[in-house]
Amino acid sequence: VICRMHTILLIQPTNKPESRTWSDYETTTECLEGICKIFEEFLKKQNPTMQSITYDVSHLFEFVDKLSDLSLLVFNKDTASYTPHNKEWIKDRIFQLLRSQAEKHQ
Repeated sequence: VICRMHTILLIQPTNKPESRTWSDYETTTECLEGICKIFEEFLKKQNPTMQSITYDVSHLFEFVDKLSDLSLLVFNKDTASYTPHNKEWIKDRIFQLLRSQAEKHQ
């Protein structure tokens, strides 16, 4: 799961073009963790009185699906260019990441 390639996150939460933002990360893993943090911040805003929030991966994927756009550009050193990846690829990698983290904590 750990991918050590520079990754650019492109996110558009709503249909409004002005909602588009981007962030860059040293690794794809950091970027995937960043997407999880964005979701956790969203949950905190939705539930400001709750002291701790837990969620299922299905809730995270539902959040990803509801975003107007979410894409990653991952640097490919072989071609010296960025390879685009869609929501399905992102969800697959997040699932792998969370599964590997859960296995480490067992």
